[in-house]
Amino acid sequence: MTDGQKPKKIPSESDSDTDRSQSKVEIISADVCPFAQRSRIVLLEKEVDFILSEIDLKNKPDWFLRVSPYSKVPVLRYGETRIYESAIINEYLDEVFPKPPLMPSDPERRAEARIWIDFCDNRFTVTFYKLLLEQDKDKQNEYRNCMLDHLLFLETKMLSGTYGSGPYWMGKTFSLVDASFAPFFERFVALEHYRDVTIPPQHTRLKEWTTALERRESVKKTSRSRDYFIARYAPYADGTAEGITAKEMREKT
Repeated sequence: MTDGQKPKKIPSESDSDTDRSQSKVEIISADVCPFAQRSRIVLLEKEVDFILSEIDLKNKPDWFLRVSPYSKVPVLRYGETRIYESAIINEYLDEVFPKPPLMPSDPERRAEARIWIDFCDNRFTVTFYKLLLEQDKDKQNEYRNCMLDHLLFLETKMLSGTYGSGPYWMGKTFSLVDASFAPFFERFVALEHYRDVTIPPQHTRLKEWTTALERRESVKKTSRSRDYFIARYAPYADGTAEGITAKEMREKT
């Protein structure tokens, strides 16, 4: 989080009445969370004036448990609306604030975008956390190979058809697909540091894409340093992480 994006006072449940009456967009976030970063990226892309409320995931306020059924960030509050789950928040924002559009206008292309967001959420991200959390060396190797397969799959698809027109996933325009993947490639330093996984040098298109993401202003404004992520993901790497995300990822098959 940059100096230009300092969080305002965290409101209580009663404080939110004022925000609702003014229809102010509020994103409840935690700086370390990649899923919350996704939605902050989208809000910045849309140039929406929003309230950023940061919470401590290890010491969640009581009011947060009432607005987040899964006890996770991000949560979006807008008027009387409460939305959770970052992919759903992002599509909602794209519909409510249509300019600039972050999904293709063509139905088939929108379906393609949703396929890649689903791949990110249910394959790439799960392998990312499984590899980081796993303590058994043999299983680490299995997840390492799985992550390398994912990277190869991304590289191969990006080099074919319309995906090759870059610099972004859907072509020349930044999309929700880019916003979905960007936080995890920023955190890839944790896999490099703790599990010795890097993007293979022959994956040139993939490297060009991740570089384009790093240079995107909305990503830069929400980014943190390499050392920050190495320190924050140490509990995952040594198996002591006990947050909701860690617990959920351990249970996924």
